[in-house]
Amino acid sequence: MTARMLVNGVAATQVSALDRGLAYGDGLFESIRLLGTVAPLWSRHMQRLTEGCARLQIPAPDPAQLWREALEVSRGMLESVLRITVTRGLGERGYALPASPQPTRVVAAFTPPPVAAKIYALGVRMRVCTIRLAEQPLLAGIKHLNRLEQVLARAEWNDPAIAEGVLLDSHGRVISATMANLFAVVDGELLTPSLDRCGVAGVARAEVLAACPQARVAELTLDTLLDAGEVFLSSSVRGILPVRSLDGCGYAPGTMARRLQQHWRNLGFSMEQGG
Repeated sequence: MTARMLVNGVAATQVSALDRGLAYGDGLFESIRLLGTVAPLWSRHMQRLTEGCARLQIPAPDPAQLWREALEVSRGMLESVLRITVTRGLGERGYALPASPQPTRVVAAFTPPPVAAKIYALGVRMRVCTIRLAEQPLLAGIKHLNRLEQVLARAEWNDPAIAEGVLLDSHGRVISATMANLFAVVDGELLTPSLDRCGVAGVARAEVLAACPQARVAELTLDTLLDAGEVFLSSSVRGILPVRSLDGCGYAPGTMARRLQQHWRNLGFSMEQGG
């Protein structure tokens, strides 16, 4: 995978081995879909990044500077996925915070991952992952650099027919997919799992909640999910993906997913990318 990359505003592909992002996962990242020079969800990404920096006590980068660097690394690309990584920067050995942190800022542009039009039309197949997400309310919701739970969850299968996995917490509550947030229509009501204990509060999830004020954030059990009338995923990179099956339980793409796919088109996103 090739990328155009700036490290602290300079063209580079490396960071120091002493960077706390490498040593401790001490940082955050955002994955942002760009359409040429337009990023429809940019303000939501910047809001989450700023809130995450405050939570981790990392000085937040200037959004205007990030935008200038985003345009530089994505220049000439019709579509791209921008990854912004912010770490606490260099530090002495040990967990103590640097007295005057100098954050590391990495801005990189990638070619979007391929998602065929039929996936948006027919939906994805999923499985329930064995690994359980640990609960840490202080980190819940933010997109910090430690994604080991998701890495190990994705390692549980290699069947190309299975596109995603459902992640539960230690109490068996449904939290999300490995790379997306999850919504279910239960008895006509649109629900999405509460993320106050663990999980990432995606910007696409925030967009769906804003577009559907009747939706409810609630605890969601696996049994309830399996009995849902409609299930779909939200992702800032891939958009709205209907779910067609979960461990043998079948669903049909429903009116809510179709409505939100149209909302995504209205934002400027296509329902097919990368082939």
